[in-house]
Amino acid sequence: MNIWVDADACPVVIKDILCRAAERMQVQVTFVANQFIRTPPSRYIAFIQVASGFDVADNEIVKRLCAGDLVITGDIPLAAEVVEKGAYGLNHRGELYTENNIRESLNMRDFMDTLRSSGISTGGPGALSASDRQDFANHLDKFLSQCKE
Repeated sequence: MNIWVDADACPVVIKDILCRAAERMQVQVTFVANQFIRTPPSRYIAFIQVASGFDVADNEIVKRLCAGDLVITGDIPLAAEVVEKGAYGLNHRGELYTENNIRESLNMRDFMDTLRSSGISTGGPGALSASDRQDFANHLDKFLSQCKE
């Protein structure tokens, strides 16, 4: 099992949590981005830099992942592709995307996109709070513990 990180928009605090988890659980974490990201030296942490462009990092992740892998992303269409390939998605607030809930998330995203396209201001997600960070860390630990069993 590998963890793939859609790292272009990943908050630094989430990257830090992932790096600590990689060492603690001895699981491979690979950050994929179209800009350089500094990672700590570790045999469990890797970085892949891809060319700039729309969805280039997403496409690289989908190409490389295997069923059962975990992808960290806030991108719901990417999460849907990940789930379709038999893997899992976890967003920065700790919500796990699975076959059971990804359609609902996609429908809500599309609905909000339609509202924005018609000129309605929907706002965006709030800043990542301390409880969001804790939820992410807890869900990540739970997922990794279940995979190690």
